[in-house]
Amino acid sequence: MPLTEAGIYAAALRLIDEDGVEALTMRKLATALDANPMSLYHHVPNKEAVLRGVTRMVGAQFRTVTLEDAPWQERIRLLATDFRTLAHRHPRLLAYSFSHQPDFIQPDDPFWTALTAIVAAAGVPQPEVSEIAALMVAVVIGVLTAELNGALHQWSTLTSHGPEVDEDGAADADPGSTSAAPEGPDQDHMFRLVMDTLITGLEGRLTAGRDGRHAGH
Repeated sequence: MPLTEAGIYAAALRLIDEDGVEALTMRKLATALDANPMSLYHHVPNKEAVLRGVTRMVGAQFRTVTLEDAPWQERIRLLATDFRTLAHRHPRLLAYSFSHQPDFIQPDDPFWTALTAIVAAAGVPQPEVSEIAALMVAVVIGVLTAELNGALHQWSTLTSHGPEVDEDGAADADPGSTSAAPEGPDQDHMFRLVMDTLITGLEGRLTAGRDGRHAGH
């Protein structure tokens, strides 16, 4: 079967899902495709180009349910949840993309197109739509990165750094101890909490903007 860019990206994604981005090499990719390593360079110039192609391919797979008549709050929760599902479907690739590819999201990506439409529908002034959407993406991607690399679980199990005083009035010797409960809060719950916080913040901003306009009149 002749080599194609799509075939190369699909094979690379399988390898990344199995072993991670760091383990991917052009030689391993050629072996997976049963091809001569040099023949890959007729289609992709280097590993970085492969990674960008794989990322674009996965980004194009994003799907979300369209709820045109639903409140914008519900629509944005669903959009973020579907984006999170995609990230967890390919955690090794997406963790790399979030931290190494600032152009991971493009203007014509389905996720960005849907997000900006929802933000506009919420009542955000058109000049501010991209700014608000960008900030929401930054928060969501930050949380997802922490989920995928395990940091969120680690942080959620930290105890207070304040000294605890025993019955004799003596403080604990190790105020910085991280010996907390073995399991942190449920990450699904924490993601919902993040979205509630973002939505509440935007609602407050929109209300303040309307009140300011009314006061001006």
